[in-house]
Amino acid sequence: MSEENPKALRAQIVSTAASTITLRVLDGELSAGDDIVVVRSGQVANLTSLRVVNELIEANLNIAVVAAAGEIVAAAAARAEISDQFQAQILWLSEQDMVPGRSYTLVCAGQTVSATITRLKYKVEQASGKHIAASTIAKDETFIANLSLSSPIVLDPVSTQLKTSLFELTSGDTHILAQGEIQHSLRRASNIHWQALEVDKAVRSALKHQTPKIVWLTGLSASGKSTIANLVEKKLLAKGMHTYLLDGDNVRQGINKDLGFTEVDRVENIRRIGEISKLMLDAGLIVIASFISPFRAERRMVRALFDHAEFIEVHVDASLAICEARDPKGLYKKARQGGIQNFTGLDSPYEVPEKPELKIETETESAEEAATKIVEYLSKQR
Repeated sequence: MSEENPKALRAQIVSTAASTITLRVLDGELSAGDDIVVVRSGQVANLTSLRVVNELIEANLNIAVVAAAGEIVAAAAARAEISDQFQAQILWLSEQDMVPGRSYTLVCAGQTVSATITRLKYKVEQASGKHIAASTIAKDETFIANLSLSSPIVLDPVSTQLKTSLFELTSGDTHILAQGEIQHSLRRASNIHWQALEVDKAVRSALKHQTPKIVWLTGLSASGKSTIANLVEKKLLAKGMHTYLLDGDNVRQGINKDLGFTEVDRVENIRRIGEISKLMLDAGLIVIASFISPFRAERRMVRALFDHAEFIEVHVDASLAICEARDPKGLYKKARQGGIQNFTGLDSPYEVPEKPELKIETETESAEEAATKIVEYLSKQR
C-alpha cells in the first residue's frame, strides 16, 4: 500500500491491567489520541498516551478494557472481520497428500484453532493459472478451498495486505504443512447461530446417573474390536448404564452408505461418526465406537470434539499376521486376490495410536479380559 493509503492497525494484546494495555503491533501504526477496538467484544477505547518498550506498545486508555492476552485489536475506523469459515488459496508443502475433511491446526496472527478443509474447489496450475478439478493435493501444489474452524478468529481478506489475512496449517507436532491466504469469509458463517437450549448434557447425564464418555476402539480388521465392544456394552448394561454401540460395518449400511474406502471417503466416514458420537454423548450416553479409523489425524479430529477426559482411545492391538490368520469375514483373502482396494494393513496404512488411554493386546488377552479392563477403567473415570 502507498504512503497515502497506510495499512490499517492490527495488533495483538500481550497484557491488560486497569486502564493500560500492552500491544504487539502486527500492521499499521499507533498514535496517542487514536481510537482502537477489541475486535471480538467490540469495546472501543481511546489511547491517551503510549510509549515503546522492547518493541511492544504500552498504552494508557481512557477506560479499562476487558480482553484476554492474544486477542486482536484494530483501528476503530477500520475493523477486522470475525469468522469461522472462509475461502483461501493454499500452497501445500507436505509430502503427505492433503485430503479434504482431515483436521489440521491453523495459526493466523497468533490465533490457533483446529481447521478442516471442507471443500476442495480446484487446484491451480502453476504455469498457466488454469483451474483443474482435484480430490487430493500433492506437495507444492496450490489450490482453492473452503475451511471451517473450531472457533471464530479475527481475519482480513488478502486484498488488505494485512498479516491477519495469512495463515499456516500445521500437524499435531507443529510441523508446517501449508501456507495460505484468506480470500474472503463465507456468508453462511454469519447466517447460522448456535441455539441455546435449557436442557443440556449435564441435565441428561444426571437423569441417567452416569458420566457420558466416548470409548473409541481402533485397530486392524480382525483385531477383535467388535467382539470386545459388544462385551463392553453388555457389561455396562448389566450395571444399569445407558449406552449405544456404533459399529463400522453397521454405520456404513445407513448414514455412511454413500462412502467408499478411498482415503477421502475414510476421512469423511470418521468425521461423520465423530459428530454422531458427539450428539449421543450430549444425550448423556456412554458411546462405544468400534472403527478401524486408521489415520491419527482423524482420531485427533474426533478427540478434539470432546471435553477433557470424555474421549477414551483404546488401541486393540494384534499383528497383521495374526489378524490375517483369523480373517473371520474373509476380507484379507479377498484383498490379497485383488478384490478389495485400499485395505488397511495391506495397500493402505494403519497409523498406530501414539498415546492411547488403553492398549489391549488380543494376542495375549481374551475378549472377556479386554472388556473387563475397559469397564474397570470407565468405573475409575466417574
